Amino acid sequence: MNILAIECTHAALSVAVKKAGVVNEVKSADWRKAAEALVPLIEEAMLQSSLNKGELDSLAISSGPGSFTSLRIGMSVAKGIAYGLGISLIPVPTMPAMAASFLAGSGTVMAVIQARKGEYYYAVYSSEKLSSGEWHDEIQRGSATDVAAAAAESSSVVVGRQLDELLPLFAGCGIIHANADFFSARSLLHTAERQYKGADAAGLDRVVPDYRQMFIPNVGKA
Repeated sequence: MNILAIECTHAALSVAVKKAGVVNEVKSADWRKAAEALVPLIEEAMLQSSLNKGELDSLAISSGPGSFTSLRIGMSVAKGIAYGLGISLIPVPTMPAMAASFLAGSGTVMAVIQARKGEYYYAVYSSEKLSSGEWHDEIQRGSATDVAAAAAESSSVVVGRQLDELLPLFAGCGIIHANADFFSARSLLHTAERQYKGADAAGLDRVVPDYRQMFIPNVGKA
């Protein structure tokens, strides 16, 4: 199976191509320039894999939550490729995929993604269920204090990016945490392969970003 995966939800940008069991991945540190960088990254990953776009069986996209702009760009590019090739696009929920990519053994893992300044998305997952491909859709949103309290109550290891505001609270509660630098497009491949048989190229219109935010126009204007 040949599959292209894109991860650009927040604070990082990466593309991975798996061909005949071999994975080639390219990354960019400048995720805020996803509009300019994403297509060249895809072309580079395909070139490294010696794969033509017509040989792709499916695409995978990290579907969010995350940066509104990056999610929109990533989904648009992925849909454009999938439409053009007539292949399926598999959305992989970002938070359980991030938690699953952290090898915590037993116990629970909390994935944390910054929603906006001072606010975070967070969700707690069982390591055992994640390893078997099971996860829930119960994502909370709250302050740094809310995140620390939930992590302490569930005795979870916390994984995420941009956690600087949370670190003093974690230290005060003895919460173990890890930076999610290990989470990338490569992390989506296992789930995408598992879901491939149920994916339908005709269902592209139903694949949408998971923004998890309400955007109110003209906020702050008189």
